[in-house]
Amino acid sequence: MLVDSHCHLDCLDLTDYGGDLNKVLQAARDVGVEHILCVCIDLDNFPAVLAIAKQHAWINASVGVHPNDAAGSEAVSVAQLLDLANDAKVVAIGETGLDYYRSEGDLAWQHNRFRYHIQAAKQSNKPLIIHSRSAKEDTLRIMEAENAREIGGVMHCFTEDWDMAQRAIDLNFYISFSGIVTFKNAKQLHEVAQRVPLDRMLIETDAPYLAPVPYRGKTNQPAYVKYVAEHIAQLRDIEYAEVAAQTTQNFYRLFNVKPAIHAN
Repeated sequence: MLVDSHCHLDCLDLTDYGGDLNKVLQAARDVGVEHILCVCIDLDNFPAVLAIAKQHAWINASVGVHPNDAAGSEAVSVAQLLDLANDAKVVAIGETGLDYYRSEGDLAWQHNRFRYHIQAAKQSNKPLIIHSRSAKEDTLRIMEAENAREIGGVMHCFTEDWDMAQRAIDLNFYISFSGIVTFKNAKQLHEVAQRVPLDRMLIETDAPYLAPVPYRGKTNQPAYVKYVAEHIAQLRDIEYAEVAAQTTQNFYRLFNVKPAIHAN
């Protein structure tokens, strides 16, 4: 059993699959992926994300706006997020957070929008999916100020140090590893993957981005989440099956969804 806890099925280039998303999904099924979370990064594309989730019992959706999406930033409100989250297939708020790597200047709009997402998560009782890049202290500060621990969630595609991981776990968050953990030069991340308690860990692809070794530099897909699990097992010197089973259990617990193993 495996779960891809974070990917963007609506963004996949399906050229090599004859335009058929079902072929990508079958490839995931073939390696043991039993659940997928399709994550929204743009409200204009939320209908496409939700449509994919509604077509498959084993896929769920989130609703949110990526921190790098500055366009129309003031249009995002708590009320709007709550309205869109009011669907049984939506199990999380995000992805949201802070990203200082790609955004410059006065980023007060990022801070405000992050706060709106946290407030919407608490009001909807749906966990957060947080993206943080080059913004460690401000991310944690806002999480603490808005009492994000009340609802919890996941630090997706984690790339920071152990100090941030530990502080996020203390705030009731899980740590999710993507294909980056398989990169040889990701030494700091290897340490984090070795130290995070297994019951606070998730795995993901972030497909179509960040394909793991041996597909680094190519288009990612949910089936490749197995390489993330395999590498974490190697780093921790434990069985692959243990990583797969525990991260799957963690996913269902965090997002309050049930397995749909035999569904479409």
